[in-house]
Amino acid sequence: MPECDDEPWEYTLYIPHDPRAVAIGRRTLRDILTTHHLPSLLEPAELLASELLSNAIRHTKGPAALKLRRSGGALRLGAWDSDPTPSAAVAPPPAAEGGRGLRIVRAYADDWGWFQINPGCGGASGKYVWCELGATPP
Repeated sequence: MPECDDEPWEYTLYIPHDPRAVAIGRRTLRDILTTHHLPSLLEPAELLASELLSNAIRHTKGPAALKLRRSGGALRLGAWDSDPTPSAAVAPPPAAEGGRGLRIVRAYADDWGWFQINPGCGGASGKYVWCELGATPP
């Protein structure tokens, strides 16, 4: 039975703390969107995923993850990292030299945000930075 393109789906790709993992995340994203017949989202989603993953790798020391979720016509991309503290990349001052990646995210995404995961509780903690793109019918 073929999958309906309107059904929600979700993927998570866990990556090591390695700058090369950003390219692997982009290729995986491209495969997922191609398989789900969403060619109009390829370029903006690759750009946004690259920025989110690059920030996770650049500003933390642990592993990271790229999460993709399609539901209700929107694609949510998110990057988890193991550091629960907000970095300058998450909340840069307006005139800051860094933080250009999230300026790109704000410019291209329909919505974006971030939240802490279990700060100070031990176990799995960190932060999750996400953005959404509205999907156009194929």
